[in-house]
Amino acid sequence: MATEGYQVTKADIAQINRRNLVGFQADWNYERMQHTGYLWVMLPVLRRIYGDDSDALHDAALMHCRGFFNTSSNLNTLVMGIDLAIEEREGAASIETVSSIKTSLMGPLASVGDSIFSSLIPAIFGALASSMAISGSAVGIFIWMVVGVCIAFFRCKQTYIAYKQGVRLVTTMSDQINSITDAATVMGVFMVGALVATNVNVVLSVLIDLGGVVVDLQHIANMICPKLVPAALVGFVYWLLGKKGMTSTKAIFIVLALSMVLGGFGLLAKG
Repeated sequence: MATEGYQVTKADIAQINRRNLVGFQADWNYERMQHTGYLWVMLPVLRRIYGDDSDALHDAALMHCRGFFNTSSNLNTLVMGIDLAIEEREGAASIETVSSIKTSLMGPLASVGDSIFSSLIPAIFGALASSMAISGSAVGIFIWMVVGVCIAFFRCKQTYIAYKQGVRLVTTMSDQINSITDAATVMGVFMVGALVATNVNVVLSVLIDLGGVVVDLQHIANMICPKLVPAALVGFVYWLLGKKGMTSTKAIFIVLALSMVLGGFGLLAKG
């Protein structure tokens, strides 16, 4: 049964974090995506707030289960913390408010979270780990472990911060979040450039005889810009991926076919 004026405890938030790390994506589906995972994570605390068999619990669970929800797995706890603060304070009257907040926050958080946690961090630490692996070092494995632990800690810490700040978090920290995202984007661009220069190796083997003068295209490309050919290949793949109906798998096969054809005609040399 619910306690009158129930106050969410640290143990409640810790339980939400444990369930979030283990099963938030377990029931992902194409219809409403993370809706049931969100409800499963929140349900034990909702039962304490509303009571096991109350109509309010039924309505709240129905709202969470029926509503579409999909956002970054590493920022979803921001929504849960704000949700907790509102439902604890307003009870059954908060159902429409919580539904609106979930709908309005999931898009922006998905954009920020996917950019940072699905693109930038893997590019930065992936480049570092792969470079170490190429040089024969196993330290890169432990780097990924540390990164994973830090992300999990950050994911859990967000719940406490969002619960304490409530709705104010969205407005008071918006400028800081945008600044962090911009800085991470710039760093990610630098790291992708470094990854191309150190791990993509394409060498042309094209010699052109111009009236007795042999022109080496690879030498000319190096004079224009070191690693120009690998950068051009990456630019080509980037252009391919922007085409309608193109997938990363198709792009990989196109690059493989192109490499075999050029190699067969002797236009590519060993790096």
